[in-house]
Amino acid sequence: MTVFLVIIVLALLAVTGWQISKIVQLSKKPDADTSQVANDSDNRMNGKLMLGFVIFLYILTIFCFWNYGKFYLPEAASEHGSQYDTLMFVSIALIMVVQIITQGLLHIFAFKYKGNKNNRALFYADNDKLEFIWTIIPVIVLAGLIIYGLFTWSDIMNVNEDEDPMVVEIYAYQFAWRARYSGEDNTLGKANVRFIEGVNQLGVDESDSYGDDDKITTELHLPVNRPVLFKFRSQDVLHSAYFPFFRAQMNVVPGMITQFSFTPTMTSDEMRSSKYMQEKVKSVNDLINEQNKELAAQGEPAKDSYEFEYFLLCNKICGQGHYNMQMKIVVESEEDYQAWLEEQPTFASTMEGQNQSGTEDAASEDPKPADEGGEAPAGGNGIENGESAEGTQEETTVAVVEEN
Repeated sequence: MTVFLVIIVLALLAVTGWQISKIVQLSKKPDADTSQVANDSDNRMNGKLMLGFVIFLYILTIFCFWNYGKFYLPEAASEHGSQYDTLMFVSIALIMVVQIITQGLLHIFAFKYKGNKNNRALFYADNDKLEFIWTIIPVIVLAGLIIYGLFTWSDIMNVNEDEDPMVVEIYAYQFAWRARYSGEDNTLGKANVRFIEGVNQLGVDESDSYGDDDKITTELHLPVNRPVLFKFRSQDVLHSAYFPFFRAQMNVVPGMITQFSFTPTMTSDEMRSSKYMQEKVKSVNDLINEQNKELAAQGEPAKDSYEFEYFLLCNKICGQGHYNMQMKIVVESEEDYQAWLEEQPTFASTMEGQNQSGTEDAASEDPKPADEGGEAPAGGNGIENGESAEGTQEETTVAVVEEN
């Protein structure tokens, strides 16, 4: 019973306290404006904030263009690259003009025509002429950009056979690239991942004679001012062949061959000696020198200085080694290119070397005398009567290939 009375007393005290708080609140003077609806003061503040924001935005934009313009890509090193850069510049310029006009007016109007109790909004139902103008202008501009882009795309993707482009295959696998040159016949041999075995890392079909003069390299050398048709294959996952300085990129898809072409117009030495690249190399090496000072203080070996090279990069996240999937590209004169290409072994010679090595290994592992006396049987040189030495060598080679 006592507990019940205590509860009742506590409840009454709570009600009494609540009533007292209401009385105190009612006795206070009312605030100037407790309404949740924006008043003139709120509208003035919002208008100033909107105007201040757009001014800050454009100051920041100008600062970024001015301060970080040095990080743009340099002059394009391919024939179609200038068209690509022009298309990008025109697109960005148009976007900036439209953005400044629309967003600038939006924020200025928010300040100029801010809410005011003495203003009345104008009811403006429609204006067909105005709607036609702001519809037709974007249509014309976008149509022009699309048509120009299609011509640029056509120049990159369509191959002019009259120019006799050299054919090069770019082969991707986790996490490296290989280049296969088409040889003197300028025709690549057939290839399939099912044929990958031993030194045949690209799966070139040995039965296809077009592949005999193909040359497989770990660097990509290109002659300047000569069209190149690239064909892309992937051994495992989706990759993307990215040539930033040549303004070209193509997905490398397992199970299919993709392609594009371009003509390099600037050698590696010419790009290396350009003012833009010299300044960039200097800035990078300045950072490396600072790091080397810290490494020297810690007793660590110094880093090598940076020297510019063209590189083929992978632009699709293809696994843990994606960050380092690259291949050096050397653009050089026709004479230097031909001299380098002559030094590269053909696919046929590479496979012949593997077959000879396999034959020698088999002979050393299982030597068999011609007869018990160690002499060849009648017919000479361990060859049966009626059988040529050439035929026996061919059978031995076939057997080794099948074994491999």
